[in-house]
Amino acid sequence: MDALHIARTGLVAATHRLGAAAQRAATGKGDTARETVTMIEAKHAFKASALVVKMSDEMWRVLLDVQDRDLEDPRETREL
Repeated sequence: MDALHIARTGLVAATHRLGAAAQRAATGKGDTARETVTMIEAKHAFKASALVVKMSDEMWRVLLDVQDRDLEDPRETREL
């Protein structure tokens, strides 16, 4: 499993969790305090998954830059 798949799964799960908690809070079918905590937790989970996407993107950029440098002149040794 790659990082982007894991991040996507986390984003979808957090979105569903937030939506369900908001629906319960709006309809009065849940404890408002508990649903508020659930929404805050979902927000943090979403942010964490978004950071995984960002870090994965940065890792791919670095790898592609290294590959480009190697293709330009494979005899040169360069450090990251």
